[in-house]
Amino acid sequence: MNKLILDKKVDSILRSIKRVESHTPEDVEIFLKDIDAQDIVTLNLTRIIQSSVDIAMHIIATSNAETPQTMSESFDTLKKLSIIDKETTIKLKKSIGFRNIAVHNYGELDLELTHTIAHKHLIDFKHYIEQILVYSPPSEKT
Repeated sequence: MNKLILDKKVDSILRSIKRVESHTPEDVEIFLKDIDAQDIVTLNLTRIIQSSVDIAMHIIATSNAETPQTMSESFDTLKKLSIIDKETTIKLKKSIGFRNIAVHNYGELDLELTHTIAHKHLIDFKHYIEQILVYSPPSEKT
C-alpha cells in the first residue's frame, strides 16, 4: 500500500469536507435558493465519496481480496478485511447512490437530501478516515 497515495486521498476528503461545511447554510430554504452553494456542496460531496472509493480500491488492490465489481462492494470488501466496521460500511454504501445521481443525472438530485447529507453525514466520512488511518497492512515480504 502506497502511504503517499493514501495520504493525498485523505487530504482531499478533509479539504472537501471543509468546503462543504463552509458553504452549507444552516437553513435548508436558503440552500434551496443558493445555486452556488448547491454546486459547491454537491461537487465536494461527490469528491468525498469518490475519494473514499479510491482509498478502498487502493487498499484492496494491495491485499489478497477479490476485486469488487461495484463501488458499493469496495466497502463490503473493506468490512470483510476488518478495516471498517459494519455501520460505516452501510453508510458509505448508501453514499454511492447519491454520487451516482449527482454525477450522472444532476436534474433529479434531491437538494433537501443534499443539505441533510452536508449537515448530518459528513461525520460518516470522518469515521471512515479514522478507521482507514489505523489500518496497518500486513508487512510485505521481501
